[in-house]
Amino acid sequence: MYRRNIQGWSKHIDFFIVDEIALQLALFLSLMLIQHKASYAVPQYRGLAIVYALVDFVLMVMFDTMHKVLKRNWFDELLQTLEQCMLVFALSTAYIFAWQASAAYSRQVLFLTLTFHAIIGYVTRIFWKHIINRYKIFNGQKGTMLVVLHTATAEETMKRLLDNSSGGYKIIGAILNEHSEKKDIQGIPIVAELENASDYIVKEWVDAVYIDSAPTDTRVRKLMMNCNIMGITVHYHVIAIGKEGSKSFIEKIAGTTVLTSTINYATPAQSWIKRFIDIIGGLIGSTIALGIIIWAAPKIKKVSPGPILYTQERIGRNGKRFKMYKIRSMYMNADERKNELMKQNRIKDSMMFKLDWDPRIIGNEILPDGTKQTGIGEYIRKKSLDEFPQFFNVLLSQMSIVGTRPPTVDEWEKYKFHHRARMACKPGITGLWQVSGRSEITNFEEVVKLDTQYITDWSIGLDIKILFKTIIVVLKGKGAM
Repeated sequence: MYRRNIQGWSKHIDFFIVDEIALQLALFLSLMLIQHKASYAVPQYRGLAIVYALVDFVLMVMFDTMHKVLKRNWFDELLQTLEQCMLVFALSTAYIFAWQASAAYSRQVLFLTLTFHAIIGYVTRIFWKHIINRYKIFNGQKGTMLVVLHTATAEETMKRLLDNSSGGYKIIGAILNEHSEKKDIQGIPIVAELENASDYIVKEWVDAVYIDSAPTDTRVRKLMMNCNIMGITVHYHVIAIGKEGSKSFIEKIAGTTVLTSTINYATPAQSWIKRFIDIIGGLIGSTIALGIIIWAAPKIKKVSPGPILYTQERIGRNGKRFKMYKIRSMYMNADERKNELMKQNRIKDSMMFKLDWDPRIIGNEILPDGTKQTGIGEYIRKKSLDEFPQFFNVLLSQMSIVGTRPPTVDEWEKYKFHHRARMACKPGITGLWQVSGRSEITNFEEVVKLDTQYITDWSIGLDIKILFKTIIVVLKGKGAM
């Protein structure tokens, strides 16, 4: 029976345990130094130890902090450890104040625990990674594997398999789909012809067969069928599926088994949580939007008569079009004037449109002495007040609070293949690139890179992190693009 690799956050449960031990040890040492007592000997600190453990675990799962932990360098690991420790400290402290129990705890103990947690947590992570890599823990062999390769790409494929340790298997032989005078591929012997591969397998110790050859070949189909009869595990490489940056899994569609490949995916539970957050946030945001509209309406109409809400056709998930709502911050002829201002566009490839000073914004004008004056339009844009009606789009399920920014139709029409990746999720009011630079980013490729990174790394925890960063950015008064 085939033993499947561990998937998801449980793949690094060992690091979860290491971090939990580091946190408990940090609290123990802090109490011993300050109060000369063990943490579990004092009732309130015994309860705090449990709270610490729960908060630490939930944060590691929600924010997926152990993702690619074995590939992080020492500096990235330090930053990740500090972020984890600060979040644990912040949420645990919030819990203490929420229960009005702050008087029962020593501030010295709490801050010393934070310090010890950062130091011990970082050291133990680095040490455990060293132990894993040195002694190859968790890299136990699954057994032996025979590889069936396409002759034209055999060298490249074999090198990739060997460089990546073959998924835990020991490669004992190779078979080519065409006859060749070669005796080996990258040092692995060619042991049989494709026509008699089944006869070789039945007499040798073979635990699995890796196939990288066209399924239209009747010999390949026969080999797969025979392996199934013999109970031999078959790993079939589907071309262009499972590449770096994509996720693949098996599911059923219309009663048939299919291999699905996608840039990322959300489980039903994750989708429900994200939509729940959108509904709650959408209701709150829409209520605030109504208040802003009531306040801004007379100020806007005084300078520029016309509708208060501005609707524009935008491109949503996978090309779906929708009407996006904003508070009108520009004069009524803004769209017509866009072409004449294109030479001043800060985005050199014109994939997006951004001016240092936009004369189309309500209240913006150049005085006789050359001074540039701003007004109500610039104010509501700088404070991001014009964005609040997009919470109506969130309630209509056309947008999400966190996502990628929806392009205009003319921008969408210029997209190349890799640009379209940023539209693989529901568009959002805020997102990763907005909190990574907002109006300072003028390179569209950098926007695409950050949006694609958001999608590939997406988790509920990442959304929450972006929401907090968005609040900080908006409070600092840095306008959205």
